[in-house]
Amino acid sequence: MATTESDVLDVERIREDFPILDREFGGEQLVYLDNAATSQTPDQVVDTIADYYRHTNANVHRGLHQLSQEASIAYEDAHDRVADFIGAEGREEIVFTKNTTESMNTVAYAWGLAELGPGDEIVLTEMEHHAALVTWQQIAKKTGAEVKFVPVDDEGYLDMDAAREMITDDTEMVSVVHVSNTLGTINPVSELADIAHDHDALCFVDGAQSVPHMPVDVQDIDADFFAFSGHKMCGPTGIGVLYGKEHLLEEMQPYLYGGMMISKVTFEDSTWHELPWKFEAGTPVIAQGIALAEACDYLDDIGMENVRAHGEHLAEYAHDRLTETFDDIRILGPPADDRSALVSFNLGTVHAHDTSEILNEFAVAVRAGDHCTQPLHDKLGIAASARASFYIYNTTAEVDKLVEALEATEELFA
Repeated sequence: MATTESDVLDVERIREDFPILDREFGGEQLVYLDNAATSQTPDQVVDTIADYYRHTNANVHRGLHQLSQEASIAYEDAHDRVADFIGAEGREEIVFTKNTTESMNTVAYAWGLAELGPGDEIVLTEMEHHAALVTWQQIAKKTGAEVKFVPVDDEGYLDMDAAREMITDDTEMVSVVHVSNTLGTINPVSELADIAHDHDALCFVDGAQSVPHMPVDVQDIDADFFAFSGHKMCGPTGIGVLYGKEHLLEEMQPYLYGGMMISKVTFEDSTWHELPWKFEAGTPVIAQGIALAEACDYLDDIGMENVRAHGEHLAEYAHDRLTETFDDIRILGPPADDRSALVSFNLGTVHAHDTSEILNEFAVAVRAGDHCTQPLHDKLGIAASARASFYIYNTTAEVDKLVEALEATEELFA
């Protein structure tokens, strides 16, 4: 078992950028282990938001005055920065939404309603977040398409033999989570994209848990669509990203209408703005987009390979500490050395909600519930699980604090 701190990051230096981590509750210093739900935001990003509102605040693409021009340039540059961060070809392929869920819905409504019909198939996996599962489920109901689910095996991996059988010439869309927010499984999304393309199907990758934690190159994956959220990667809430291959976005019709996304409007008809603006109706997420670009800078300065190594080290350390300390603990997902930066678990017969409440008494913040994966939890035969998820500012000492708090929990329910 790894017992030393990861040596790839200067964690104590990084923690200085996150003053919220100095908060105390009941005399205990906060141990924030709910990063899969939302990460904390460094001073650099907070300062970027404040600076925008103090010095540049204006609507974009609407005014000829100086503030509007400055805001427009900064907002457009933010698209370029995000494109570079995930390996897209350019800003035309980067649509700003309000979160991963809205990115999913944008494709489901703008592409799915037009392209799907009876006899068509949508292939998901049993570990999908509700953002994908519910969205495609409801689109299938509207269009008459069928939804199929690639099984998850007992270790938390996708059954790839089943995937190869289920993805057929009737498949129009394969939608897969890159990293499971419940299991920590890192899925072979590039292989799934290849299988989809062999059958002339498209592939949508949910990157909400991958972009914050590892280097991502959408062209290398060959995803047709890819989505993620700013608030899980040191950015602000209220902004998500939809990547789409340019030719697909060009062919798609928008499903939100109004200002900014139009080119010409008459009483009889309208035409659409160029990419990506035709999918960003109304006043867009200006401050959030500019701040997201700063978050990309912040993470790149740390190095995404270093971010990945540190998170995986903490997950392995936590997995090993939990299994060595508790005889009656169930950890969901793959082995310790083959998972992303989270560990979901159940401690004996203690309900996950009770576990979370007791941990909160020790100022240890974890998530409890089904993590927006109810069908997966149903398959696993559990109502809920507790989840400890890690990021760049977490330490092995904080994992030890988690274990100590769980020991008190176990004693309380003995």
